[in-house]
Formats: sequence, structure tokens, C-alpha cells
Amino acid sequence: MKVTEEHNQRMAKMTFASVYPHYLTKVEKKGRTKAELLQVIEWLTGYNEADLQKLIEAGVSFETFFQQARLNANAHLIKGVICGYRIEEIDNALTQQVRFLDKLVDELAKGRKMEKILREEKK
Repeated sequence: MKVTEEHNQRMAKMTFASVYPHYLTKVEKKGRTKAELLQVIEWLTGYNEADLQKLIEAGVSFETFFQQARLNANAHLIKGVICGYRIEEIDNALTQQVRFLDKLVDELAKGRKMEKILREEKK
């Protein structure tokens, strides 16, 4: 699927606070925990639980959320299809970052091992 400019704008304006409860519900329905979700979000963005709570309370958009984030150096290793979009082919950086987060949450909900989700190197 081709990402449109309207889609990119919609993603930028969406608030993290509006999506986070859906992430939490999705992973908990599949037997995963809030702590695991927080671990995944912190790995990608650098935000800890207190940071996330402040961002939720402030009602920040995904644009602000990712502008202030410290994106993990291995985020580029997140590949595949999410919501009909091939992540590595998305040319808008913000939309790609939102889809990175969606993909990680999806992998967590599907029961993937944490070391695989966090793209850890094998030792």
C-alpha cells in the first residue's frame, strides 16, 4: 500500500494518549504484561514509565512524541508488514517510526520472545 500525505498528517496529529490504551489492551488480552509493553516502548524511544505518563497527561501528538524520543540505533532492523504497509518502504520518517512502534506491540501480542522483539545481538 502507498502511504499518502493525508495518512502522514493523520499519523502526526494522533496523540500517543489515544493509542496507548489500545496497545495495553492488545498485549494483555494475549497474556503479556504492562511491564513488557513498557520495556518495548522504552527500547524504541528511550522513554521510561514516568516519561510516558507525562506525555500522556500532556496529550502530545505522535509528531512531538517522536521528536523528543531517542530512537534506538537498531530501530532500522524492524521490518515487515503492519496495517498493510511494508515498514522498510515507508518514506516518511514519522510514519515509519509510528509503524515501528505498532510492529513491536504486534510482535509482543503475538508471543514473540523479548530478545527477538528488541533485536538483540546473539552472543
